[in-house]
Amino acid sequence: MEALRPTPQQVLLAELGRELDRIETEVAAGNTDLAALGFWRTVGAIKLDRVAVLELAEQAGRIDTAAFRARVGARARPWVGVTAMIALTALGFVGIWLADVWTGAWAGLAILGTGVAWSIGWHLPTHVFVGWLGGIRFTDAFLGGPPPPRPGIKTDYATYLHAEPSMRAWFHASGAIATKIAPFAALAFWPSTGAPAWAAWALAALGVLQIVTDLTLSRKSSDWKKFRRERQVARDRQAALSRI
Repeated sequence: MEALRPTPQQVLLAELGRELDRIETEVAAGNTDLAALGFWRTVGAIKLDRVAVLELAEQAGRIDTAAFRARVGARARPWVGVTAMIALTALGFVGIWLADVWTGAWAGLAILGTGVAWSIGWHLPTHVFVGWLGGIRFTDAFLGGPPPPRPGIKTDYATYLHAEPSMRAWFHASGAIATKIAPFAALAFWPSTGAPAWAAWALAALGVLQIVTDLTLSRKSSDWKKFRRERQVARDRQAALSRI
């Protein structure tokens, strides 16, 4: 009896599996440049096929975690990072109180400090909350990114791949949105404080600056680039289903 030929999907799964095996061996040997190893290209193909996600997400997650931990030494449990950012948010409320108690320049600095604290403090917890809603879990909190170092949260990449692309997109967008809202939220408290007018203008300028930065830079990198990428994955999946 003639042996059954493998289906195109079986061929694809085998090819992707071999690629992940190769990359995992390289990472174990100390090569953690995932882009150069072709990891992200392979993951891009996995994302487009639900069966590939089911079959290969766990291995992709192992590779991603191993490479990350080999590169990043300053890291902690996720709850440590979330707790630190919640504490920073609470410190922002202290700034509102001080801006109400103080007057003049000190009051202005206090409420401006609130806007900065909330811009930093809301980003990571918002990512975690929206990710949690989509089934994404996390492995580490860390300091990273281009200077100055910023708090970040590392996804458990297997759970990230299992999440729906639309949820992954909003997971990326959520932190950026929270950061942009934060200065305007602090500005809403300004009329009830003793802070001078320049503090209000400074908060508004901080919010506008962050929005402009997103429009000019983050669309090509960071959260908004990832948002657009996952939205495209969702559209590509939908188009593939419509052809079946």
